[in-house]
Formats: sequence, C-alpha cells, structure tokens
Amino acid sequence: MTSRKKVWFALFVLFAINALNFFDRLILGAVGEQVRKEFTLDDASLGLLSTAFTLLYAFVGIPFGRLADKISRRKILSIGVVLWGIMTAASGIAQNFWQIFAFRLGVGVGEASCAPAAASLISDLFPAEKRARAMSIFMLGLPIGIALSFYISGSVAQDHGWRAAFFVAGIPGILIAILAWFVTEPRSSVAAVATSSFNGSAYRRILSSRTMLWLIASGAIHNFCLYALSSFMTPYLMRFHGLDIKQASIVAMLVNGVFTLPGLLLGGVVGDAAGKIRRSGGLIVVAVATFMSVPLFVIAIMADREMTTVFLWAMGLAFALMYFYYSITYAAIARINLPEHRGTAMSIYFMAMYLIGGALGPYAVGAISDHFTQNAAAAAGVVEMTSSALEPFRGIGLHSAMYIVPILCTLLALIMLFAAKSEKDSDVQS
Repeated sequence: MTSRKKVWFALFVLFAINALNFFDRLILGAVGEQVRKEFTLDDASLGLLSTAFTLLYAFVGIPFGRLADKISRRKILSIGVVLWGIMTAASGIAQNFWQIFAFRLGVGVGEASCAPAAASLISDLFPAEKRARAMSIFMLGLPIGIALSFYISGSVAQDHGWRAAFFVAGIPGILIAILAWFVTEPRSSVAAVATSSFNGSAYRRILSSRTMLWLIASGAIHNFCLYALSSFMTPYLMRFHGLDIKQASIVAMLVNGVFTLPGLLLGGVVGDAAGKIRRSGGLIVVAVATFMSVPLFVIAIMADREMTTVFLWAMGLAFALMYFYYSITYAAIARINLPEHRGTAMSIYFMAMYLIGGALGPYAVGAISDHFTQNAAAAAGVVEMTSSALEPFRGIGLHSAMYIVPILCTLLALIMLFAAKSEKDSDVQS
C-alpha cells in the first residue's frame, strides 16, 4: 500500500467513524416522539435526553484531546467506537427516563474520542493548503450519518418501535473499530510535544488567541441552533405538519443529509480558494453564508401546516449554508494552533461547542416550547395543565420556540466576521 493510499484509507475510516458518530447521536431526533409518549415526557425532558450525551462528551473531550497529542490516536478511536456502540445498543433496553439518560451519557464518553483525535490526524496527514477539503470529506460523515440515522431509525421505529432502532445502530461499531486499528499514524505531533517550549502551557497559549476565542463562541452558537433543530425536527413535522414518524424522518433526512452535502463540499472548496486571497477569507465566507441562511429559516418556520414542501426547501437551503461552517472553521483551528496543540485546541473548542451549544440548545428550545404550549393551552381555556390536556397544543408551542434560531444565526454571522478580523494579525501560521 503506497503512502498516498494509506492517507486516503485513513481519511475514509475517519469519515466512517464520523458518520457512525452522528448516526448514533441523532437517533433520538428520529424516534424522540415515540420515546416521549412512552415515558410521558414534556419537551424539556425530551431535549434533556438529547443533551445527555453532550454533557460527558464535552468534559471527557478535554483529556481525550491531550491524549491525542501524546499517544496513539488510532487506539483511542478504536476503543471509543466500541464503547459508544455498546452504549447505543443498551439504550434500547431502557425502562425509564433516567436509564436512557445514563446510557446516553455513556455514548458521550465513547464519542468524545472521535473529533480531537480525527482532527489531529487529518492535520498531520494533509498539508495546510489541502486541509479544508480534507476536513470537508471527513465532515461528510456528519450529514450522511444524520441522514442515515433519520431514515433508518425512523423506518425501523415505524415498523418495530424505537427500541429496535437503537439495537440496529449498535451493530456497525465493531467493524469500524477494527478498520481504525489499521489507520496510518504519523507522529509529528508527538515528536513536537517532546521539544516544544509551550508543552507545559498548552491551554494558556490556545486561549490567548483572540481568534480562537471567537471560534469557540461561534461553535457554541452554531451547535445550539443545529442541535435544537435536529433534535426537534421530526417531532415538529409530526405535530405541526401532521406527518407520521416515517414521513417526518424522511423530510428530516433530506434537510440534514441531502441538502447539507453540497454546502459542506462547497464550503471546503470555497474556503480554500478564499484563503489564498486573504488568510481569513474562509471565515468571511462562513459569515456571508450564515447571514444568507437567516431569511430561509424564517420562511421555513412561517410555512403553514399544508406547506411542508416550502418547509423542506427553505430549511434545507438554510442548512446547506450553515454547513459551510464546519470544514472552514476546523481548518482555521488547525491553522492558528501549533501542531502539538491541535488535539487539545479541538477538545477545548468541542467542550464549549457541546456543553454550551449542543447541551443547551435542545433543552432550551424544549423548555421554551413547553412555555408556549402552556400559554396556548391557557388561551384556549385549559385549567389543568396535565400531559394529555397539553398534547393538542404542543405543535403550536414548538413552532413558536423555533424562532430563536434565526435570531442566534444573525449573532453567529457577526461573530465570524470578528474572528476573520482578528486572525490576520494575531495567530501563528502552522
């Protein structure tokens, strides 16, 4: 196997790990409405289940990031894939809210191994001028994994119930873990750690970068928006647009998987091209794409019950524009940090991205949905706010809660402009 083949084999395996990563974490987005009804949950509790995996994911990612800078990343990836596969399958035997919450915490521990180690490997395997495109291929696992999760999990849940969907999702982990064991392991990062004068102060140096701080803030807001939407899209389509779980999962699959593919790939190509004109050009591209997504989000949310096609196209195009973010931002983090600190930098970024964004987004939108649900019920004359009495108003409540997304996306676009402005004179060229 030539060196070039080893590099592309490694990238393929990392893509597969990332696809499985997002497949497993978004299952609740597909089957959540069935889980909510079986356990008699409100939207805040349903959002908390989506939050569960991100809680430990965020904290455990920090030590995994340091480990990725010091020991074999392929071993970290292999063990992590097996662990989260077992925890995903175990979620299917949960008998109550707290049991499935605990299993989702376990999924977070396993998945925390993926991103820092994978990003560090890609940064070593590809030169700076090709990293955004390599990252975009790796990040294809995100929309493809989510699309497969919504389609397969929704279809399985329709025919066999939500528990079967978790059992099916746990199977591929073993095969992918074996493949990860044979990934090429360049050790430039570890070698650099031994000689770097910054080794003892990696966190301080990473957080001293203004650009890095802006990117950390952007990750939190970006994840807040997309995790909230992905977690509640199927329930929203079932409640507000009247679709069944399979129909709603197919629409969610198209939005999260099909529409996002060109956005992700185009983002990597345009980001690399813009970077040749101006060092921070890719970040400006992200800011413009995010601004363009705002009116599309508004159109999708405003679409009436019988206008599901309008929702699909507007929401899908908005997601495509939001996916410009990933490959460009991940490449920027690799660019502004020293090679021996890339795993740690990614783990810090992911901690904020998931603890503030991924964890808070679904729960906050769920809580806002519950608030507007109760308001709608009260306006209709409902006195006792029981679960059954509130059920007819949950579509209205969730619809109102969705408007937080375009507001936050406007803020995100501004933050990306601030990040682009600060990069040109404050960060280290790798």
